[in-house]
Amino acid sequence: MSNGKDRRFRRILRVTGGLIAGAAFLLLSACQEKPAFTPPPPPKVTVSRPLRQDVTVYLERTGNTQAINTVELEARVEGYLNKVFFKDGEMVKKEQPLFLIQQNAYVARLQQAEGNVLNQKALLDHAKTEFKRYSGLYRKKAAAETEVDNWRYQRDSAQAGLMIAQAQRDLARLDLGYTRITAPFDGRMDRRLVDPGNLVGSGQNTVLSVITQMDPLYIYFNVSERDIAPLVGNSKAIASPANSHKIPVFIGLTHEEGYPHEGYLDFTSTDVAQSTGTLLVRGVFPNPHGRMRPGQFARVRIPVGVRKSALLVPQDAVAYDQVGAYVLVVDEKNVVERRGVKTGITKGSQCVIEDGLTANERVIVKGLLGAIPGRQVTPEQKEEGSEESDGGTAGHGAGQ
Repeated sequence: MSNGKDRRFRRILRVTGGLIAGAAFLLLSACQEKPAFTPPPPPKVTVSRPLRQDVTVYLERTGNTQAINTVELEARVEGYLNKVFFKDGEMVKKEQPLFLIQQNAYVARLQQAEGNVLNQKALLDHAKTEFKRYSGLYRKKAAAETEVDNWRYQRDSAQAGLMIAQAQRDLARLDLGYTRITAPFDGRMDRRLVDPGNLVGSGQNTVLSVITQMDPLYIYFNVSERDIAPLVGNSKAIASPANSHKIPVFIGLTHEEGYPHEGYLDFTSTDVAQSTGTLLVRGVFPNPHGRMRPGQFARVRIPVGVRKSALLVPQDAVAYDQVGAYVLVVDEKNVVERRGVKTGITKGSQCVIEDGLTANERVIVKGLLGAIPGRQVTPEQKEEGSEESDGGTAGHGAGQ
């Protein structure tokens, strides 16, 4: 029994040893084989050819808005302030009542002045009648010449008295009208400066409030000497359709995108400021909803010309280093090349290339991180019409 067990045990050892030896041989063979290296494919990039378009050149400046009319409403007669007919900050219409000053004293003075007018008219009528009577009697030798002269004097004196009485009546009526203060134009009221019950107009003019015209508004800004010629020289070629003889101007407030407000230029200063070398320019803008306020800072844009057949590339395709601006292009062998360019104005998301690029070159617009000058890439043509619309807006102004 023991011999049989020994034989089986030795047989198992031989089989196990053979398996281990075979596995070791296969492992050594695998370690001796070198893996084959497969280089990665060239990175994919998106290319696009420059666009050729006409680009409007704009002059861009910063200005501030100002009201066309601002009036301090003053009490022109003395009296107690009875009523206030508006709320602070309210929009009012022309001739709308705003304040009422005590009227009873002025009504009485007007009645007194009208009575004086009637009295003077009666005296004048009587003097005319008597002068006519005594003139007839004098011609008949029935009255003295002194009587005729006296009634001539009475007539002329009554005429002068009537004129004085009428003037006093007009002044009394004018003072009564001053007790009712109305809006001189459509505008926005400031806060009231005097509360009802206070005496106003006593000894000096009392400012009751301030009214500001909100529509339209002015925009003031300065133009440098070198930009005066393009602004004036190109005004006829770029006139606004709505105002064919006026230079259009666009503004945008600090919280707004772009230049949503359109107006026109209506004034330039007569001389250039010697200290700054700039010319003061003014534009007019409609403001029907009162969204713009006087005193706000605004970005100003004025079209001053058109650049014909300009080359445009996406702004994202333009990079900068110590040498300057450049773009990456792909040649006929799909090799990346760095191309130094001179950039110009912008138009929406596009940038004008003034020098260093031709219209037939393929510019890398996507995948710039994987594009290395001197190495190959796999270019993919950008689909037509995939450019985002820029709304026809042009970029930085001339001289900037």
